[in-house]
Amino acid sequence: TLGTQTDYRDGETQTDPYSPEYVIHSVSVPELLTLATLTWGRGLPAGLAEVEMIERAREKRAWEATLPAMDSASQIAKRRKMMDDMERKEWAFREQEIEKLQEVRLEVLKKLLQRREENQNELGAKRLDDHWQNYQKAKEEKIKKIQHDCALMLRKLIAKSKNVMGKLERRDIIRDYTDFASQTYAPLSRIGYFPDNHSECYVVKSFYLNTFEGLCELEASLPDSVTQVKIKAPKPKYATTKTGFIRRSARLEVELAQVHQ
Repeated sequence: TLGTQTDYRDGETQTDPYSPEYVIHSVSVPELLTLATLTWGRGLPAGLAEVEMIERAREKRAWEATLPAMDSASQIAKRRKMMDDMERKEWAFREQEIEKLQEVRLEVLKKLLQRREENQNELGAKRLDDHWQNYQKAKEEKIKKIQHDCALMLRKLIAKSKNVMGKLERRDIIRDYTDFASQTYAPLSRIGYFPDNHSECYVVKSFYLNTFEGLCELEASLPDSVTQVKIKAPKPKYATTKTGFIRRSARLEVELAQVHQ
């Protein structure tokens, strides 16, 4: 009636295959025991390399069975020669394996070098792109500055070309009073005018402000609403509606008053 479900697959919880104990009854050694050094993950399940190793072991056992007995000098010499030939074959096979391993390593090294070269080329291209962007920004800023200086010089030349011969011009009163940057509104001190020297001419001089009698007369002429302030108390707002309910704003004001206290 109950069931469980885990977050793991069966393949993740699977242990290594079980290898039971064994007992050899006969004198001969079974061929399966020659593979006792292979374990799961290290040779098992068997691949092409393991199959070739098994075939070489079978050929070596068959060759060992054909070795002559060591009962005479001629048989011993023949046996030694056969063993030397087999040793040369094994060394040649081992050299082939080493060459294959070196070729694989060379291929891996070539791929790594190629990948490093690609990364370096990509980094160099990015660096060049950044330099190009910086130079483009500097170029644009320089062009903007040149254009600004050119416009400024053109305005100066146009203003200077208006009076090339140095002819006298009559004063345009309308232009002086419409232009707030003219000599009428903003005279320059370098032409001999100092506006602060005659600042007392702008001081207001009045009988009603400079004498006590004038102040009394000015105060008497003012209406009562100026001297006597009338304050009307504000009428309280109705906190209830026409239907007799208290407004939400009134409740909020009461709560704020309580919090303030």
